[in-house]
Amino acid sequence: MSKRDLLLEIGLEELPARFVTASMKQLSDKVQQWLTEKAIEFGTVEAFSTPRRLAVLVKDVEESQKDIEEEAKGPAKKIALDSEGNWSKAALGFVRGQGMTSEDIYFKELKGVEYVHVNKFIKGQQTVQLLSELAEIISGMTFPKNMRWANQELRFVRPIKWLIALFGNEIVPFSIADVETGRETKGHRFLGNSAIIEQPERYEDTLMEQFVMADPDKRRQVILDQIKELEQEKGWIIPVDEDLLEEVNNLVEYPTVLFGHFEEEFLELPAEVLITSMKEHQRYFPVKDQEGNLLAYFVTVRNGDDRHLDKVSKGNEKVLRARLSDAAFFYKEDQKKEISDALKKLDSIVYHEEIGTLAEKTARVTEVTGALADALNLKAEKEMALRTAAIAKFDLVSNMVYEFPELQGYMGEKYALLKGEAKEVAAAINEHYMPRHADDDVPPSVIGAVVSLAEKIDTLSSFFAIGVIPTGSQDPYALRRQASGVVQILAEKKWNISLEELIVLGLKGPESKGILKRDLEEVKADMFTFFKARVKHMLQEQQIRYDLIDAVLFNEIGYIHSIVERAHVLDAKKEEAGFKESLEALSRVMNIAVKCDNQVTVDPAAFENDQENALYVKYQKVAMRYMESKDENERFEELVSLQSEIESYFENTMVMAEDEAIRNNRLSLMKEISDLVAGFAAMNKIILT
Repeated sequence: MSKRDLLLEIGLEELPARFVTASMKQLSDKVQQWLTEKAIEFGTVEAFSTPRRLAVLVKDVEESQKDIEEEAKGPAKKIALDSEGNWSKAALGFVRGQGMTSEDIYFKELKGVEYVHVNKFIKGQQTVQLLSELAEIISGMTFPKNMRWANQELRFVRPIKWLIALFGNEIVPFSIADVETGRETKGHRFLGNSAIIEQPERYEDTLMEQFVMADPDKRRQVILDQIKELEQEKGWIIPVDEDLLEEVNNLVEYPTVLFGHFEEEFLELPAEVLITSMKEHQRYFPVKDQEGNLLAYFVTVRNGDDRHLDKVSKGNEKVLRARLSDAAFFYKEDQKKEISDALKKLDSIVYHEEIGTLAEKTARVTEVTGALADALNLKAEKEMALRTAAIAKFDLVSNMVYEFPELQGYMGEKYALLKGEAKEVAAAINEHYMPRHADDDVPPSVIGAVVSLAEKIDTLSSFFAIGVIPTGSQDPYALRRQASGVVQILAEKKWNISLEELIVLGLKGPESKGILKRDLEEVKADMFTFFKARVKHMLQEQQIRYDLIDAVLFNEIGYIHSIVERAHVLDAKKEEAGFKESLEALSRVMNIAVKCDNQVTVDPAAFENDQENALYVKYQKVAMRYMESKDENERFEELVSLQSEIESYFENTMVMAEDEAIRNNRLSLMKEISDLVAGFAAMNKIILT
């Protein structure tokens, strides 16, 4: 069969940079999925995007669907024929459903039974006849935010300005929101012109002639290469933040890197202030010397060529200068205020109308911090942790944080040091927000980690107490991130406080302060389920198999670090010789233990054979060593050491004896062993192959 290239381009008003990459991938995935579903073979796929377009180029698309030939199985012969040898309604209904007739029927034997069969042939349609369905792919795309324009019913990320749909040199005709498909695309906003795409394979080159780099990876590399050249030329180090690079890349169609300068006096400001001003507000990259010190320069990316770069640079300098002047003013003004004055202002800031003010939240977090310090036996760090918790939010009322919310915590640390607080306390103020996102580290200090835990568990407890629980993609208060932070901290610090204990601690504040609007036990259960999902997600990220995760999460969670270690032990052991047999033995115990309705104290005197006694003695030794060990690998080895005794026990012992006393005694032993095993994992939930 002959092949053609397929090009689909959506021309738009400028897309928000954060939507571009995901939208490009979505279009590419949807087109490939559609081709696959339609049984249309195709070659390589290239995706393109700029602020004004999303496009996909599919190479070597077959000109028709594959013909389908398949054997369809129907009812058994005895059902297909009546007593007189005529076709039954079942047989006739079957062939009609297959688009065939009774003349096409033949019989084929399967496992000693003859069944009706037909050979089904479906001629593939011409691809060009199906391609108008691409309109449905486009209109079916989803975005975080949509808009409508003019009198159009279509909701889309931005108004559609032009459409290209080419199959080879042939236009695929369809329209969306009154925009007809054609072969005309738009070049760079002010450097280029409109252009005609004659053939799909000419798409990228044609746009390049109009100062548009349609391939985001190539555009990104151009930016990086130019930054590297600038580094080498000036002897600078230009740290490239990946998120900022992604955003900048999606803001330009024809990138040119340039630099600018600002006054040296601004270097007196904290580095975080300067970097935030450049990055968050102007999309500039900072510049450092070889020792890592910030320099009075910035790097930016222009959407255009290298003409008149000096003028562009001066314009950017003017804008940044204004931002930095504001920052310098705020920084000086903030230093005139005392921490105690700032804390008083927290009384007037409502954190949440049902939960209270920031001052009330601070008080609850301080109480939880003290309780956590006691539970963890942190005598040396307790006082500093309490001080940190008490003042951790004071920078929220500063001018700097009001102007630059991204700097909360950072400014708290700087201002605390300036006001004479201990350096440990100052550092912990910043750390208590950690981890700020999925890729962030946990607080490095014990003080910071304790306050971070207290802060996060109070937030979660308070919102769950009033019934605010994330559902689906809705999580306006970032509670999933808070819970993940708790899980990360407990896992990395390896603190011996169970998740269940932490939940109880966290709910004491909402309960005593009248925030609790729901049944306490119901809230505890909801929080446990929520945390369980976060632990599961963390283990999935660590590539642990799903059944092993379910096994370690089957009962209580307890210590997070123990859960993680047990999951990794099972993951490491799953391919070892003897793993299957050992778990089969343990699973057999767990499966029969569920029948224990009347647990009694196991009486060795009631044993009727040596195997019962051998298992009982071995179990007692294993249980003792298991409890004494803190190493999860050692604990696992202790449990699987019961295999031989368990197998001998079941070969020689009928657990469900007719005598009730003997049966209860045997079931109680099974229950004791099962409970010990379940403390490690629900072995009977693990898939054995």
